[in-house]
Amino acid sequence: MAARMNTLSLLNPSHVSLRPRDYRFSHRPLRFYTSPNPNRGALFCTCSTTNGESFVLTTPLYYVNAPPHMGSAYTTIAADAIARFQRLLGKKVIFITGTDEHGEKIAAAAMAQGSIPLDHCNLISQAYKTLWKDLDISYDKFIRTTDSKHEAIVKEFYSRVLAKGDIYQADYEGLYCVNCEEYKDEKELLENNCCPVHLKPCDSRKEENYFFALSKYQKSLEEALNKNPNFVQPSFRLNEVQSWVKGGLRDFSISRASVDWGIPIPNDRSQTIYVWFDALLGYISALSDEQEQPDLLNAVSSGWPAALHLIGKDILRFHAVYWPAMLMSAGLSLPKMVFGHGFLTKDGMKMGKSLGNTLEPNELVHRFGTDAVRYFFLREVEFGSDGDYSEERFINIVNAHLANTIGNLLNRTLGLLKKNCQSTLVVDSTTAAEGNEFKDNVEKLVDKARMHYENLSLSSACEAVLEIGNVGNFYMDERAPWSLFKQGGTASEAAAKDLVIILETARIIAIALLPVTPSLSWRIYEQLGYSRDQFDAATWGDTKWGGLKGGQVMAQPKPVFARIENQTEDVDKGVAVGKTMKSKGKKMKQAQQVAGA
Repeated sequence: MAARMNTLSLLNPSHVSLRPRDYRFSHRPLRFYTSPNPNRGALFCTCSTTNGESFVLTTPLYYVNAPPHMGSAYTTIAADAIARFQRLLGKKVIFITGTDEHGEKIAAAAMAQGSIPLDHCNLISQAYKTLWKDLDISYDKFIRTTDSKHEAIVKEFYSRVLAKGDIYQADYEGLYCVNCEEYKDEKELLENNCCPVHLKPCDSRKEENYFFALSKYQKSLEEALNKNPNFVQPSFRLNEVQSWVKGGLRDFSISRASVDWGIPIPNDRSQTIYVWFDALLGYISALSDEQEQPDLLNAVSSGWPAALHLIGKDILRFHAVYWPAMLMSAGLSLPKMVFGHGFLTKDGMKMGKSLGNTLEPNELVHRFGTDAVRYFFLREVEFGSDGDYSEERFINIVNAHLANTIGNLLNRTLGLLKKNCQSTLVVDSTTAAEGNEFKDNVEKLVDKARMHYENLSLSSACEAVLEIGNVGNFYMDERAPWSLFKQGGTASEAAAKDLVIILETARIIAIALLPVTPSLSWRIYEQLGYSRDQFDAATWGDTKWGGLKGGQVMAQPKPVFARIENQTEDVDKGVAVGKTMKSKGKKMKQAQQVAGA
């Protein structure tokens, strides 16, 4: 789903290209598909029945025409950070991701590889799962649109909308781009009817398809957007959506007669359900219990509506206009928020295979590690806006923030503690900080970080946590405990307390940065003498000052984040002055071979 629409040109209000004469539809009688529970009413309560406060968030279901790319990874890293923060707050999080596996483009990609569609989908879907594991993605549900439970939910949803009178049959004619999997408006095409995205001629097609009556929900959508201005975020994207709606909504096709690889229309097996009437339902089918017969009501009662749909801005129209109208038709609640983030560029240029400047997430993880990749993109890209990657900046930021500001602060403090206190804390951190305004400064920064996490300002949250590290380093340098230890007596006692204060600061950083760098946070906690179970049980409440106790024994000091050495050469001397971190683990060779599909 995410990769179907990959350029801003697809946000043109004339997404559905119909000849003027095609608007004089003659509605044909339709045969109704019987739901497994025909006695249920058309509308039903969508209140969650789960215990505790739930927080359902989703990434797009990624299109499996090719292996995952950095854009997909960025969305999912951000979603994971949000999910982890909400778990720290004690929410019952249901983090949904998955793959969109139907359509003509998938069948063509499989054929090009000498494979069948399902085998192709299995391969690419597994590539996503493998990358998510490498990136420490803590998803709760992974839905595939080829799952049998998804098909059952889609058919039941279709029947509900059909019963509402919002699906009808009509001719569909236009110029079709196979790669985009959509009909194009002639005015947006290049010479010889070439698609502006793929630069290939579009096919002229005419089909009899089924349509969803989107135009019927024009007024309802306008009212919903006006009453809930937070529905689309960032706020400037709401203006785009309102403009599309006010410009007039056109009914859109929800089936294809020429595409075999898809879910059959329940009342007409000669056609398959197309794109958004299939993939968008994955957000609900993912909630279906694995052990029960798939059922729309049961799935909805397991957490719907979603608290957050996290998507790229290129598919905003489908999530903020099409999807709400579909849900209204089916009598279901709308998601609470749709957040459209920006695009990534590399060295200031748009990425593409033709330019030879693609950014492979597997390669980044294997070269630099999970924490570095997660931190850079969440810290350096203002969430919601476009962002740029350059290797030089990547290395400089990660080294300065993670290796120096945070890692070195912990390492040198533990070294002093080992040398002067046998790695043992002399007092509780609460006692050590009595009357010290440093503690108040840290607590203010923690509150600031929480506010930014809650507002989805992930870059600002990282900045607030980094500032805790900065004030910790300043305190360390100002107090110079290494000198105080040499003086002995009360000066030495004060130095020992200072080490407790710094280590408590490192502990708080570990929790506050956990949504962004979970592995690094664990390594910090481990150095502070905590067990894995204690770390896994941590909550945001553990950012409160006072966690470390007197008598607590720290681990032996060792770097928690290795500095990345860049490959540079001193041309004059003819010798290398740096080295490059080596790849960790094997690359998914078979998946990469499909990249050109």
